[in-house]
Amino acid sequence: MFKILHPDMCVNSVLDIPVEELRQNRITSFILDLDNTMTEWNSNEVRPEIIAWVDKLKETGGKACIVSNNKESRVKAVAHILDIPYVCRAGKPLRRAFRRALEQVGSLPEETSVVGDQVFTDVLGGNLMGMLTILVSPLNPREFFGTRIFLRNLERLVRRPKMKIESRTL
Repeated sequence: MFKILHPDMCVNSVLDIPVEELRQNRITSFILDLDNTMTEWNSNEVRPEIIAWVDKLKETGGKACIVSNNKESRVKAVAHILDIPYVCRAGKPLRRAFRRALEQVGSLPEETSVVGDQVFTDVLGGNLMGMLTILVSPLNPREFFGTRIFLRNLERLVRRPKMKIESRTL
């Protein structure tokens, strides 16, 4: 019933994404959420291990783009640190945001994964586009009040147990 709200994979952090396994299945690009995925909510600080993960991804031929509903100054600051393109004020889960990101990295939906911490923005948007979706656990429990009160409660209603990559035919 709510299949469009179910991620293809759940991991604790972007650091746990099996990039090599995904690459073997022709996933070479990553659309990354900002708040509580790449940084803690409302912060421009990027943990060194996240920077190293993005650097390794780029060194091995992978591509990444931040897609965030946040304002440009925040998104641009983090994208600059990571040296990757970005789409701000994206309006996720609307498809136009994801199409703009695909243009930024020069990738097709079937070559791309959407990575984020929210079902109703990241997972829904990625699934609407036919991309592989990866739900990560939030980096920090601190988040926007509306997200915590409304969206997280709705997510609990539609979430299934954690899935592995084998749950989707790549």
